[in-house]
Amino acid sequence: MNPLDATKSGFLVCIAICMFIYTFIYLKNTLSVFFYEEQKFPGDTAECGFYPDELCSALFVGKSVASQIGNFCQNTYQAEPLSCIQTACNCSTVLKSLHFITRPLSEEEGNFSLAYIITIHKELQMFIKLLRAIYMPQNIYCIHVDEKSPKNYKATVQNIVNCFENIFISSKRENVVYAGFSRLQADINCMRDLVHSKVQWSYVINLCGQDYPIKTNRDIIQYIKSKWNGKNMTPGVVQPLHMKHRTQVSYREYAHSGTSYVYPTKNIKAKAPYNLTIYFGSAYYILTKEFVEFTLTDARAKELLEWSRDTYSPDEHYWVTLNRLHDAPGATPNADWEGNIRAIKWKDQEGTTHKGCKGHYIRDICVYGLGDLQWIIESPHLFANKFEPATYPLVMDCLERRYRLKVLQQAEVPIEDHWRFQENNYFNMKLNV
Repeated sequence: MNPLDATKSGFLVCIAICMFIYTFIYLKNTLSVFFYEEQKFPGDTAECGFYPDELCSALFVGKSVASQIGNFCQNTYQAEPLSCIQTACNCSTVLKSLHFITRPLSEEEGNFSLAYIITIHKELQMFIKLLRAIYMPQNIYCIHVDEKSPKNYKATVQNIVNCFENIFISSKRENVVYAGFSRLQADINCMRDLVHSKVQWSYVINLCGQDYPIKTNRDIIQYIKSKWNGKNMTPGVVQPLHMKHRTQVSYREYAHSGTSYVYPTKNIKAKAPYNLTIYFGSAYYILTKEFVEFTLTDARAKELLEWSRDTYSPDEHYWVTLNRLHDAPGATPNADWEGNIRAIKWKDQEGTTHKGCKGHYIRDICVYGLGDLQWIIESPHLFANKFEPATYPLVMDCLERRYRLKVLQQAEVPIEDHWRFQENNYFNMKLNV
């Protein structure tokens, strides 16, 4: 190599190094500039700022640089310790260390009890985050733990449940198979328990372990009262042609050696009982107690349930079909995809309802990443799905802190110290979204 070539190579290397250093400094400082305009906070600042509040505030308003910094910072912080619930801790300690709210926050909420069905099988930390977000002492909660879940997982969930009079494990547990009848049966098992509860609940809401609320308990109650008073929410339409295969042939569940799935057979199914029109919709619902009692006792509901045993994903046709019956309590026979229950980024809706998933897709559903936070909080829906705190921990940290601030902001009773997640708040954002 001649001296001129060597000089050129060295010069290019120098430029590359300088550009790398400049980019690093820019990314590191941009977020701080965004937050520290005319503001001074006490204490020392680390590279990630006042984690996670500063990053969360920037992520909620869509700052792209926040996602880049957040991807680095979220891997440098440890998850919330769960040691107290994995051993036999004093229940008072459990409630305080996990920041459970222990009193109704308003008269309106105290007089309107909700029932929840939560089906879980993994992600203990996510379950705790979900439970403490939706927990209110006037509500009631049925937890369905997948029968095939590990023993230590079941034991830890039981440790939590033991500390609450209004939370219980379903009396009958299923080996749940995705898209199988067992998923529908799990909800029905909980419903049978809930109708015998002493708590006089008005509506039941079903959730899975990867859901998280966007709206507060009070927001949910007001949404039900204002738009759905006495009515059921089962978003859906008459079964489209491309979905008819789900109920035209017989399906079977396979579960063996840690593998489970649903597969079609060559057997053609008979038509639905009572000549019912089959609908297709969301597996998630908000139902009145009277409607739940109807589904457990009405002859049409019972026969439709039996007919659905060998269909594909029956929870996506069962509730919506029954709710379109004119004489069902709280029925909405003419409803469509109405009811803002669940915010989901479907892969086939890119470019229409959303601009893409910033995390990754599983079964065409977005597992939310940092760049999805603004879309989530701006959604009109009550809950969002799907979350993986082990993969994107900062997503849940941000949502949890923002959600708890909203809850406490709405409270009409004195705030107890352990209800707060942190002593000091460095959020710089609006909570009225």
